Amino acid sequence: MNQPEELERKVISLYDTQDQLKRHIYDRADRAFVRGDQERDRIATRDRLHDRQQAMKAAFLNAIGGIPGREAAMNAVVVGKVQAEGYHIENIVYESLPGYRATANLYLPDRAANAESPCPAVLFLCGHEQEGKHSAYYHQVILRFVAAGLAVMAIDPPGQGERIGGLRDEEGRPVWGTGEHQRVGIRCYPLGESIARYFILDAMRAIDYMETRQELDAGRIGVTGNSGGGTQTAMMMVCDERIAAAAPGTFIMNRQTYMHAGGVQDAEQIWPGLTALGFDHEDLLLGFAPKPLLVLAAEYDFFPIEGTRRTVARSRRYWEMFGREDDFACYAEPSLHRYTDGMAKEAADFFARRFFPGGRESARKSLPPVAPAQLWCTATGRLAADSPQMRTLSDVILARYKELGSISERLPPDELTAAAKEWLREKVYTCRAPCPMNPRRMPLGDTDGLQTEYWLWWSQEGVMNSGYWFRGSSGSGGSGSDGSSSEVALAVWAGGTTRVSKHWRWIRETCANGSSVMVLNGSGVGPHEPAAVFGRPVRGLFGMMHKLADELIWLGDSLAALRTYDIIRCVERIDSEVSPAAGRISVYAPGNAWLSARLAACLSDRIERVTSDQASDRLSDWLMTAGEEGEEWMSTVFPGILQQLDIAGPTRKG
Repeated sequence: MNQPEELERKVISLYDTQDQLKRHIYDRADRAFVRGDQERDRIATRDRLHDRQQAMKAAFLNAIGGIPGREAAMNAVVVGKVQAEGYHIENIVYESLPGYRATANLYLPDRAANAESPCPAVLFLCGHEQEGKHSAYYHQVILRFVAAGLAVMAIDPPGQGERIGGLRDEEGRPVWGTGEHQRVGIRCYPLGESIARYFILDAMRAIDYMETRQELDAGRIGVTGNSGGGTQTAMMMVCDERIAAAAPGTFIMNRQTYMHAGGVQDAEQIWPGLTALGFDHEDLLLGFAPKPLLVLAAEYDFFPIEGTRRTVARSRRYWEMFGREDDFACYAEPSLHRYTDGMAKEAADFFARRFFPGGRESARKSLPPVAPAQLWCTATGRLAADSPQMRTLSDVILARYKELGSISERLPPDELTAAAKEWLREKVYTCRAPCPMNPRRMPLGDTDGLQTEYWLWWSQEGVMNSGYWFRGSSGSGGSGSDGSSSEVALAVWAGGTTRVSKHWRWIRETCANGSSVMVLNGSGVGPHEPAAVFGRPVRGLFGMMHKLADELIWLGDSLAALRTYDIIRCVERIDSEVSPAAGRISVYAPGNAWLSARLAACLSDRIERVTSDQASDRLSDWLMTAGEEGEEWMSTVFPGILQQLDIAGPTRKG
């Protein structure tokens, strides 16, 4: 007799499925990357280049949900001034949206105050440094630009520097940087938006402010930053025509190379559907042509240098079309991921040569720094502590959910409009490659009094699903061809068959009540779980399943949609082999698994009921507070769903 724990450890040698999901997703992406290269290869004229620029800008804005409006007053306030040797700093607080504040430092060379003409300026966008703009490391980088005679405005990104404090972990500690970006980012996807739009908004509002300063030349504003700041720089190159020159650092690469290297990125760096359109970083560069552009790269970066060099080499011709090849360059340094001092000097020279009449090299002298606390715009260095009434980014997203709250009134909770159902069907089915299931069944004998089988079948081309089938030993209450019950309970939960002991009581009780039970291993679940990358837990934050979920989002797909399809295919498998047409099929989906189960029920008439341990009246309510459980957390991401439908929550078990 088997025990449930033995079933969890059992290795079935019918088929090696561990890498199937990864290969399936990578193959789809690779085909899209090839199409993108082919489309860019056809750009031979300025007109074709202009068409590509406009198409990619429109696609990018659509992917992130557009940029929030900038009509409201910024209410910018200079809250402090610091005089240093050769320059002074103004500490500034402004509102990107009403009540949603950003913190900034404006560096002004002393000579700029006495200059006859306005000073050119650089917007500095911080990467993932906890201290943000008051990081001693970034402070030194910024001073290289100031030494070259450039004004600099540096801002804190959401969740960094003085803007930490919007979220807290289970132990009450502030969540910062990547943690906040991801947690808030997944709340944006259902709205048809990306958290990227709020990073761009902060930066655009900073330029709005710079345009109000008489000391600064609005026609000579550059932008730079590395890592996450390089991401923001690239996004600004796409979105803000006011940028006159740019130096994105340690970010520009090749998406295909990075995908195969195993890298995972923050939510603001994932742009839904763009891979499916053939987008790659080459589009970020060509979209800026022929303006002056310097790509900064670290040769030992986790962003593969070969990807950077490939993209730079392929992009050079766009500047050559305008006879502006001198305005396109790449500076690479033998360094790990960092905005090195060498990069800072090179970028300072780059901006100085293009922004000062006649061009010039920077003095490259070192300016004395100030203490980090002197760069604070608040008494404690935390907006959340000093201004508890302010709105956080989480508050902004919550307000967006409330703005869409009318969807609950427009769409009945128990039935979908024809348009919503068609949208859902398209999202669940269009990206799939149907194929014969070619099922396998392997009897495993008795498990604690229940007859057990292992089932394996093709859910779609290249991707297998499987499960354990349980029924009472006597087959009591059954009317199926094998003596099993005509009532089937399909179980969908994190870990699939590797977690049967955790749910064994439910399995036994369900079988005792006359039902058979199928415990499903959907794509990437149980024995189909992919291998870990870089030692991170497969189902954890930024683990392999997180990465694969992101790659699906890039493809205009989602793990939630894929898992919905798996459930529907499993129901078809049960119908064709065990349950007669009159038999009832219910789904039990505890935790975050209920979303795909509930959506499957919207598309399959064979699913009569979905139960869960979750309590929520509506999908929109649940998505605002969904559990942050690594891989299963990412399985709740279904981009754009709340623009189309809002469904009732599952029936609460018990």
